Amino acid sequence: MSDLKLRLDQFLSKNGGQGDVQQLTTDASTREYFRINWKGGSAIACVYPESFVAAEQSYLDVSRLFLSNGLPVAEIYSYDEELGIIVQEDLGDTILRDVLLKSDETVREKLIDDSIRMIAKVQGATQSAYDSNSIASRLKFDVQKLLWELNFFREHYFVTLRRSQLTQAENDALDKEFYQLSSDLESRASVLCHRDFHAANLMIDRDGKLRIIDHQDARIGSPTYDLVSLLLDRVPEPPPFEWLLAKRRSLIDERVRLGLEAIDEDDFTHEFRLQTVQRCLKAVGTFSYQSVNRGKTYFLPYIKPMFEIVSRALVDLDRFHALTAIVERQIDSAEL
Repeated sequence: MSDLKLRLDQFLSKNGGQGDVQQLTTDASTREYFRINWKGGSAIACVYPESFVAAEQSYLDVSRLFLSNGLPVAEIYSYDEELGIIVQEDLGDTILRDVLLKSDETVREKLIDDSIRMIAKVQGATQSAYDSNSIASRLKFDVQKLLWELNFFREHYFVTLRRSQLTQAENDALDKEFYQLSSDLESRASVLCHRDFHAANLMIDRDGKLRIIDHQDARIGSPTYDLVSLLLDRVPEPPPFEWLLAKRRSLIDERVRLGLEAIDEDDFTHEFRLQTVQRCLKAVGTFSYQSVNRGKTYFLPYIKPMFEIVSRALVDLDRFHALTAIVERQIDSAEL
């Protein structure tokens, strides 16, 4: 029996829990999730690798922030700091990504548009995050964080996955361009972001309502960050330019409808391309790491489309020429 399951059994024993415990699958998480019986119904128990202090626990903190701003995350029922367990509302098993794959175009577009409206609502909670001194308001996509993610990509794609090294000249050029990209994006970090707002972190509950999960890493970032995640994470091919344009306009319009600051469309497009480069390279690093170190090879087919998306954004930006050459070389590689 794993340590995490043993701790869950201890928690249930302390709290009068009984009945079957169903372990649920996880994606790229170090946490484990279980469906349990709880006070006459079902609930989800999240078991963390270690104990936590509730006042410093980001999932609890961001859940309170989101719930207080009408954002549809799971209600927290109970937690145990020493055992490292949070018990929360059971949202069911319907992941938005699965629904999108099975739906016709009309339904798919409506669900995506509903998700974009949710992004605007998250951004609308920015001031509330600061006012409540939420952990999310004290974290930011600053140069340090963005650079760390870009270097994670460099390490785990080239070394961990490809077992190759860039030349010293290429590394030096990437150091400069990664810093320029990170600095530009840090200057645009102004709103609350979910930070991993893609279709595998959205669910449709038993009442057919869209719900948000995996929000513990929320922080201040670019208004484009969550939109890039939603539209470009794990896609089989780069989406059409016209479609991306329409979705960017949807977020701009929804922000205005909510009374948020208006954003110039051309500037938003430029920012979206910058964020696309950073966010998609970060995703390639994650896919590489998860595939090799955790055996999750189902991530591998998404690497080439990510590079194609990055290449397209780099061409439009007409900057970061060393990175452009390296990315294009990966697309042409027979190994991808």
